[in-house]
Amino acid sequence: MNRPVVPDSGAARSGEEVAIVGAGIGGLTLALALHRADIACRVYEAAADIRPLGVGINVLPHASAVLQSLGVLPELERVAVVTRESAFYNRFGQLVYDEPLGRWAGHATPQLSIHRADLQAVLLAAVRERIGAGSVVVGHECVGVDDVGDGVSVRFRDPDGAPLPERVGAVAVGCDGIHSVLRRHLYPDEGPPRWSGVNMWRGVVPHARILGGATMVRAGWLAVGKMVIYPIRNDIDADRRQLVNWVAELECREPVRQDWNARGSLDEVFPAFADWHFDWLDVAGMIRSTDTVLAYPMVDRDPLPRWSFGRATLLGDAAHPMLPRGSNGAGQAILDAVCLAERLAARGVGPEALAEYDAIRNAATAKVVLANRTTPPDAILREVHERSGDKPFARIEDVVSREALARIADAYKQVAGMKPLADEPRRRP
Repeated sequence: MNRPVVPDSGAARSGEEVAIVGAGIGGLTLALALHRADIACRVYEAAADIRPLGVGINVLPHASAVLQSLGVLPELERVAVVTRESAFYNRFGQLVYDEPLGRWAGHATPQLSIHRADLQAVLLAAVRERIGAGSVVVGHECVGVDDVGDGVSVRFRDPDGAPLPERVGAVAVGCDGIHSVLRRHLYPDEGPPRWSGVNMWRGVVPHARILGGATMVRAGWLAVGKMVIYPIRNDIDADRRQLVNWVAELECREPVRQDWNARGSLDEVFPAFADWHFDWLDVAGMIRSTDTVLAYPMVDRDPLPRWSFGRATLLGDAAHPMLPRGSNGAGQAILDAVCLAERLAARGVGPEALAEYDAIRNAATAKVVLANRTTPPDAILREVHERSGDKPFARIEDVVSREALARIADAYKQVAGMKPLADEPRRRP
C-alpha cells in the first residue's frame, strides 16, 4: 500500500487553521468544537451550494449531550421530534418489544429524530454566526493533500473541474463521507464499499401521528421485508400532521446504484409490503402516498488500521462508514468531532493530537461498525422472525422472553458508548 505524502512529524505554526474537508454533520460539529477551544478552522465543501439533502436520521443521547455542550441543542429540539420510545413489531403488526428512549430512559439529553437537512442547517447557521460568514467555503472539492513542512497544503477544484488556489493549514481533517478523497489519498489501494446484500428504499410523507407521534418503529425482517418508521418534523400543516420518515429494507441479489440522491422504483420493493395493513398503521398506503422514493444499497467499509498519518486524519463516514442499523452514524461522527477538538486543544495542532484521537476513536468505532453488521438493535427482529417461523404468535412470551430481547438492546448500547440505564430510576422530562 502506498503511504501518504504527509509526514509523521513537525510542529504546526501558531495561528494556522485546521482545514476541514466537508460541511456535513461531522465537519460542522468539528468546527463548532474547535471554535469553543479557540482553535482557528475553515470548512471546505465540494458543493457549490449547501442544499437540503437526505432524509431522516437519529441523534442518540451520547451525541445530543455533545450538541448541548456546544449550545445548539435547544434549536435542534425546536425543529426535531424528541423521541420517547422504540417499538419492535413483526410483519403482522404484533408488538415484539418496546423500551423508552432518551430522557424517558433516564438520560440527561434526548434522542432526536430529525431531517438531516434540518440538523445540517442548524449547525451551519451556528458556524457562520460564531466563526464568520467565510468560515465555510463552498465550491471547493478536495483533490489531494501535500506536505509543506510544518503544515499541509490542500488542493481543490471547482464544480466545473478547474483548479483552485491551494489552501495551507496546520492539519487536514477528511469529513467528506464514504467516498472520501482524503481517505483515498491515505489508502489508494482500498476497494469499493462492502455491500451487505440488502438494499433500502427511503421516503418522507406527511402523516397523522403514529402511536402518539414520538415512537421509532422497526418491523419485519430483512429476508421478507423490514421497515423503519419515525417522525422527523412536528406540526407541518394546519392538521398538525408530522413529516414521517420511512425506510424499507430487503435482501436482494444485486445492489442498487450507490448514489444518495438516486430515485428508486416502488415496483422494486412495494410487493414485499403490499399486505402490511396494521390496526395502528396502513404501511402499504403510507408507502404508496410518497411522492419521491430514494434507493440506496446498505454498504459499509472494513475498519482501518489507522486514520491519522502525520498531519492528516479522517472523521465520521470518511473514517468509519457503517450500516445504518443502529441509528448511530451521525452520533459517532459527533463524538469523533469533540474528541478530536479536545486532543488538538490539549496537545497542540499537530501530529501528536491526531495520533491520540486515532487511538481513542478508531477502536471504539470499529466495534460499532462490526456490531451493526451482526448484532444491531434490530437483531431483536431477527430473533423473533427465526423463533416464530415467520408466523403470527398468540403471546410473544411463548416465542422469546422479554429479558432475552432486552439483553440484545442493552449489549448494543454498551458497544455504542451508551450505558444502559435499565436499573436506574426513570426520569421524566
